[in-house]
Amino acid sequence: MKISTPKLVYQMLALGGLCLLLALSMNAQVQTQTDTTTTGKSTEVNVERGQVVLVDGNDLVVKMDDGSIRHIPNVPESARATVDGKEVGIHDLKPGMKLEHTITTTSTERQITTVQSVTGKVWHVTPPTTVILTLEDGTNQKFTIPKGQKFNVNGQTVDAWGLKKGMKISATKVVEVPETVISHQKTLTGTMPPPPPPDLPLLIVLVQHVPAPAAAEPEMAANELPKTGTVLPLIGLLGLAFTGVSFGIRLLRRA
Repeated sequence: MKISTPKLVYQMLALGGLCLLLALSMNAQVQTQTDTTTTGKSTEVNVERGQVVLVDGNDLVVKMDDGSIRHIPNVPESARATVDGKEVGIHDLKPGMKLEHTITTTSTERQITTVQSVTGKVWHVTPPTTVILTLEDGTNQKFTIPKGQKFNVNGQTVDAWGLKKGMKISATKVVEVPETVISHQKTLTGTMPPPPPPDLPLLIVLVQHVPAPAAAEPEMAANELPKTGTVLPLIGLLGLAFTGVSFGIRLLRRA
C-alpha cells in the first residue's frame, strides 16, 4: 500500500508527539531534584618573581629570585603580561625585565544533594536489590534499591522485604555527595629594566714626564785644581829632593 507524503508526515508527527507525551509522563513519575550548597571556601596566593634573561622566539628563560634558572618553552601567542600598565606579549619581553607571576587558588567546598522521587505499583520485586514498578502511564521500569531504602505504602514505611506485587508505593532517594571545586586565577605583571646611564664625555689626561734639570756645576776658582788633579805628585817630588839633599850631605862628610 502506498502512503502519500502528507499522510506519512502526519503519522510521523503523531508518533513523535506520542513519544514526547510518554517521556513527559515518565518524567512526571520519576522526579529528580539537585541542590548545591556551599559549605566553605579557602584562598591561597602564590607569588613568583624573576628577571628575564633570554627571549628566543617563543622560548623564555627567567632567573628566579632564589637564583634558579627556569626555561619556559613554547609560550603561546595569546599569553599576555601587564608591564608598567601596558599589555605585552612574548615577543615584547626584553632581557632585564622584572616579572611577577601571581597564582590565586580558590577551593570551594560544596554539598550536592540529589533527591529522586518515584511513584508506582509493584509489578515484581527481588529483595533487597531490585523492584519493577508499573508507572501511571502503564509502562514498567526497573529500579535498583539502595541499601537501607524505605518505601511508603498507604502511610506505612516498609523495606524491600515488605513489598508485594500490586502494592502502590512511593519512594524518595536522597544522595549527598561532597565536592571540592578548585579554580585558578593567574596574573603576570612586570616592570621595564632601568634605562642605561647617560654617556659621559671621555676625558683623556696626558701625563708628560719632563726630566729634572741637571744640577749646575759650581764654577771652579782660578787657583783651584781640577777635581781630577791631586797634591800627591808634588809631595813625591819634595820627598825625592830631600832624599837627594840628604845623600849629598852624607857624601860631603865622608870626604
